[in-house]
Amino acid sequence: MSTFRKRFLANKTAVFCSILLALLCLTAVLAPVLAPHDPTQMFQDHRMEGSSGEFLLGTDQFGRDIMSRIIHGARVSLVVGLSAVLVSAVFGTLFGLIAGYFGRWIDGFIMRCMDVLFAFPEILLALAIVAALGPGTFNTIMAIGIVNIPIFTRTVRGAVLSIKNLEYVESARAIGASTPRILFQEIFPNVTAPLLVQSSLAISGAILTESALSFLGLGIQPPDPSWGGMISEARRYMELAPGMIIWPCIAMTVTILACNMFGDAVRDILDPRHRGK
Repeated sequence: MSTFRKRFLANKTAVFCSILLALLCLTAVLAPVLAPHDPTQMFQDHRMEGSSGEFLLGTDQFGRDIMSRIIHGARVSLVVGLSAVLVSAVFGTLFGLIAGYFGRWIDGFIMRCMDVLFAFPEILLALAIVAALGPGTFNTIMAIGIVNIPIFTRTVRGAVLSIKNLEYVESARAIGASTPRILFQEIFPNVTAPLLVQSSLAISGAILTESALSFLGLGIQPPDPSWGGMISEARRYMELAPGMIIWPCIAMTVTILACNMFGDAVRDILDPRHRGK
């Protein structure tokens, strides 16, 4: 752990991105305090205004403060992204452990199910699930979570296949350790590294998918603010008030870029090939 901490602190990209993500999370948690206005409050006399002292990023077509809606939208995007990845990681890890450890027909059955899910484009499968379940925050989380399960299953399965026949696992079997103990005490701790990297990368994809669903009207429903919903509403007023679409795009781009760069940095830190560099 101390070695990882030293390598992490020595990686400027990892430190910078972790600070940026921490600030984004803090902004989401303190949204009611940091937002200058209620995100749903309409100022009819200030519709589609530019930046001003009262409205730093301007207002939208209903006179709502764009900055307040972006801050509250960060809470929605991060909650949906983290929750969806948690769902994916839990089920994907369980399926990957079972498939990789037991092999044979169990492995074949689980991986063929994952292949079926992989056969559909992510956004198309998420659209189908949300259309079947109905729009809303919970259904959006479940849809994105289901879409990402195959990625985690393959990641964990590959790691399990590479370590399940190593000496310490064979020793656990020899002393009569139960299968759950072998899976969760011997094997699972050694697959957390690729799982951590995949989770950090999947969060950005989950945020992007949530924004796409909200853009199409099947994600977070108005008047609740979400970056995708804000972009969808702003596309009709791009020429009259370009700030309506520019600011949520910047917020989403910065968040996704930070997640991807953090995931890449963690992967480099955990990669044995980079330990001598």
